[in-house]
Amino acid sequence: MARWCYRHRLVVLVLWAGAVFGLVAGGSAAGTDYSNVFSLPDTDSSEALDLMEKAFPESSGDTDTVVWKVDEGSVRDAAVRSRIEPALEEIGRMAGVGAVSSPYGADGAAQVSRDGTIAYAQVTFTEQANSVELAVIEDVVDTAQGAERAGLTVELGGQAIARTQELPMGTAELVGIVAAAIVLFLTFGSLFAMLLPLVTAIAGVASGLMSTTLLSHVTDVPEVAPLLATLIGLGVGIDYALFIVTRHRRGILRGMAPEDAAVTALNTSGRAVLFAGGTVCIALAGMLVMNMDFLNGVVVATSLTVVLSVLAAVTLLPALLGVLGTRVLSRRQRRRLAATGPEPKESAGLAARWAAFVQRRPRGTAAVAVVVMAVLAIPVFSLRLGASDQGNLPESTTTRQAYDLLAEGFGPGFNGPLQVVVEGDAPTGLVRAIESTEGVARVAAVPPANGVSVIQVVPTTSPQSAETDQLIDRLRDDVIPQAGVDAHVGGVTAVFKDFATVTGDRLPYFVATIIALGFLLLLVAFRSLVVPLTAAVMNLVAAAASFGVLVAVFQWGWGSEALGFGAEGPITSFLPVIMLSLLFGLSMDYQVFLVSRMHEEWEHTKDNARAVRVGLAETSRVINSAALIMISVFAAFVLSGDTEGAMAGIGLAAAVALDAFILRTALVPAAMYLLGRSNWWLPKGLDKRLPHLAVEPAEEPAAAEGPASVVHGFVRTADGGPVEGASVTLLSSGGRRLDHVTALADGSYILAVPAPGTYLLATTAPRYGSRAAHVTVADGPLTHDVELAGHQVDAVN
Repeated sequence: MARWCYRHRLVVLVLWAGAVFGLVAGGSAAGTDYSNVFSLPDTDSSEALDLMEKAFPESSGDTDTVVWKVDEGSVRDAAVRSRIEPALEEIGRMAGVGAVSSPYGADGAAQVSRDGTIAYAQVTFTEQANSVELAVIEDVVDTAQGAERAGLTVELGGQAIARTQELPMGTAELVGIVAAAIVLFLTFGSLFAMLLPLVTAIAGVASGLMSTTLLSHVTDVPEVAPLLATLIGLGVGIDYALFIVTRHRRGILRGMAPEDAAVTALNTSGRAVLFAGGTVCIALAGMLVMNMDFLNGVVVATSLTVVLSVLAAVTLLPALLGVLGTRVLSRRQRRRLAATGPEPKESAGLAARWAAFVQRRPRGTAAVAVVVMAVLAIPVFSLRLGASDQGNLPESTTTRQAYDLLAEGFGPGFNGPLQVVVEGDAPTGLVRAIESTEGVARVAAVPPANGVSVIQVVPTTSPQSAETDQLIDRLRDDVIPQAGVDAHVGGVTAVFKDFATVTGDRLPYFVATIIALGFLLLLVAFRSLVVPLTAAVMNLVAAAASFGVLVAVFQWGWGSEALGFGAEGPITSFLPVIMLSLLFGLSMDYQVFLVSRMHEEWEHTKDNARAVRVGLAETSRVINSAALIMISVFAAFVLSGDTEGAMAGIGLAAAVALDAFILRTALVPAAMYLLGRSNWWLPKGLDKRLPHLAVEPAEEPAAAEGPASVVHGFVRTADGGPVEGASVTLLSSGGRRLDHVTALADGSYILAVPAPGTYLLATTAPRYGSRAAHVTVADGPLTHDVELAGHQVDAVN
């Protein structure tokens, strides 16, 4: 397929352009129909919601609040009324506004605080918040705040008003893409190579988002789903293309024709991308174990975007590679390739030095990594699930200031009232019992409607406080049963509490499911029990540490205001499920790319230390580059203006950073050094029963005319001691260098042979001179030991 896409690149580009523009046109014409369904079946709040819908079957539009405060005097003063009343009347006449309830009306006394310094009016729009025209909302804000004067403050709150504070759509995505572009340019040093992953990822994400828009008309898709789909789609889309482009460029630099390099890249890294994308989708599908309607839409949106991102990487990307040809290399690389010929297959630089350092000090490296992860995980023991509201927004926003004014004038519980719902008339005894309950500030019984009574209960504490959760439990477990009434506690605060409770109860089953799936996938891929077991432990460690960072920033408030996140509060209840799914999938990506190279080296040499060292040296740079890109994309979603988006962005950025830079680069290789050959142990009986899955087959040499092989052995002194750092080179019969390595501490070396034949093996080392010998390689590996003596004649130079 890769060769077909490469050769028929214009056809592929036209098909992709038509698909993307067609989906964009269709999605734009159809519009969105997102729905947030937080209620859960068989919970008390869902039964209360059902009764509320029976009492008020015609749902009105979104209700927002205008709040004002005077520094001196009372809000009832004529000077204040003369400014506020005309503004409220003007708002009431606006198109799109259904009604305005003023505290200056006959029934408005309850809308003025006891000290008379704060009052509020409720503005009811004719439609829900997302359907109200933004221009109408802005007119409401401008008109209300136009009534301000010295000593009179006017603020507005509510879902519709919050839309005026959102950054322009696409700001977070644009910042993430720009940051990713910088990392890609520094990685490749080529403008064209930098653009390839960006174009591929944007095509996958755009088609995924527009498909999600269309699906929102036929199934429930929550409003946060497109944000999460964009976040994960950009991350994996750019990373997957990065892995393929890196392998493609490596092939060209080693002498392959661009078409052959593209085919080889797709047959190696492309297969790993398919495997990695499949694991991400499996991890996302694990959310279905939670049996929550709200999460089902998230699974659809994110999985669809990941699938289309993978499809773009394996079809659109080879077509783009065909358009660029050798221009995928920088000018300097093309000049060097023309002047000096193909470069050898060797690992050097910082990555190789780090791999050698970890090999020399595996215990110390592992100990430091474990301590860092353990310290970061400490806050996770304080994790409390709940829901964010406008009290968590930055202090500079009008919605946050309106929230604070209402809490100041009417108590912190005013922003999150509870509804006790009962069929028939509300018994007087129940109302009195609720009034006398600890934690209740005010109680108001609403007249029955359609045979259902609603008792409004205002807690003494804020919606997010643990005391409010305790009040809900107290009403359900003690007050209502003792009154002998069949009543249910509902309201937004109760719904989110039930959501958090159900999430916490089901979370262990979800974690067990995705860990088990990951274990089985890695077991089949690498035919080892220890490798998948290590990966499972690492995933749990990474999750604990990343949630620790999340708790410290958002729940404890460490720097949240300074970073522009607003006041501290509980972690959004659905976030652990989504983060664990994404973290599992991304961790599997890095584990696959790292361990597959180690496994390949192990199959060649059966030397665990060399396998780990070579695998780490050759993959750590691309893994770290991919991690930097994901961190940039995820962190940019702090600018989304959405609290859940900011939490997900910070949490996932921290998770990727810890996973790539500490776990996969330090702790995993250190642990594998210490475990030795047991890394690759698998019972023979199990080995026969497992299916064979080649994640990333060995790359085929460009000029191979027969089966590839290796020459390996040891470089030793005359008395049998190892010669560390000896330079070993394989030359063709015509003198062209084919491979070059440096002997390890034990004197071992391994060289790749392109095909059976006779070659020249040259070995040189300081203080020992050099030695050259012809070696004849048949179909299998050749063992050839080299002996160097002091002051030997330099037979090479």
